[in-house]
Amino acid sequence: MAKRIPQVNQVIKEELSRIILKELECPPGVLVTVTRVETSVDLKQAKAYISVMPEERGKDILLVLNNQIFKLQQKLNQRLNMRPVPRIKFLEEKETVQAGKIEEILEKIKKDGG
Repeated sequence: MAKRIPQVNQVIKEELSRIILKELECPPGVLVTVTRVETSVDLKQAKAYISVMPEERGKDILLVLNNQIFKLQQKLNQRLNMRPVPRIKFLEEKETVQAGKIEEILEKIKKDGG
């Protein structure tokens, strides 16, 4: 079972990414990426972490995703060949935001000759 969780995470991530890209009506100029999925051991729940560019639109997009969670969940249920399909919960990715800020700081230090 432990080997199955990473596979399930990857499949859910890929399918959710496709669904969001094709089915979700995002505002123009906004990019939504599913960065990772963490499925519970019992396969009942999955946390889908999203990254939004530009960053300040993150809360808006999270609201849109959570408002359409039922529709997104249905699409995922139809596409995945597994039972049970974990219930999805969307969260804003914090780790990639922090990593991006660290990269910016390192670049600035390099430029400043530090």
